[in-house]
Amino acid sequence: MLELKDITWSAPSGEQILKGVSFKVPDNRLVAVTGPNGGGKTTIAKLIAGIEKPLSGKIYLDGEDITELNVTERARKGISYAFQQPVRFKGLTVSDLIRLSSGEERSDESLCEVLRKVGLCAREYIDREVSSSLSGGEIKRIEIATVLERPSKLAVFDEPEAGIDLWSFTSLISVFDELRRKKDKTLVIISHQERILSVADEIVVISGGEVKHSGDKEEILPLLLNDGVRSKVCPKM
Repeated sequence: MLELKDITWSAPSGEQILKGVSFKVPDNRLVAVTGPNGGGKTTIAKLIAGIEKPLSGKIYLDGEDITELNVTERARKGISYAFQQPVRFKGLTVSDLIRLSSGEERSDESLCEVLRKVGLCAREYIDREVSSSLSGGEIKRIEIATVLERPSKLAVFDEPEAGIDLWSFTSLISVFDELRRKKDKTLVIISHQERILSVADEIVVISGGEVKHSGDKEEILPLLLNDGVRSKVCPKM
């Protein structure tokens, strides 16, 4: 289980972004973190991954304090992270990247299946370089595929819908829902999208740097779909 306890964080400008955020992510559950822009959602994803460090508070993984661990150390503990804006690797092919992520040799057939899950015509991509030759949407889907294949216990996705087309988004929803039903990986997804929230087990709403709501989807989603909240938090796609 992942636990954030009394987390505070401020931007380099001094503006306080997170103001004592606390919530838990149970094992083998899909937890969606949502809320208005500027509320601190992406910061939370970076804090979980170890890209940022809190000013105060603690982060625990399976009861162990990981607050001071860096990205590499957290990856060794089983935390993987998909950037909102993925990095590119000139000279590295898509197939190489997925094999490195999975940590094992993979047949072209299994690689193609992974790419199909994220909406890519696999045979056209396995030998492509992960470079500027790929569009933003393509590189985003490839990174999501690598995170899905990584043997991690906790995967964090920061707005996975950003920059991908509707058809690929629909495929991605199916992948997340399948993983949720299997209950063999814990997922934290930062998202505004109602369709992602609808496949979550639990929803955490962050607004103004604080947890405004947290609980089972059946309890929280109806609150977000009220007319006064929906346009800010969960637009349809």
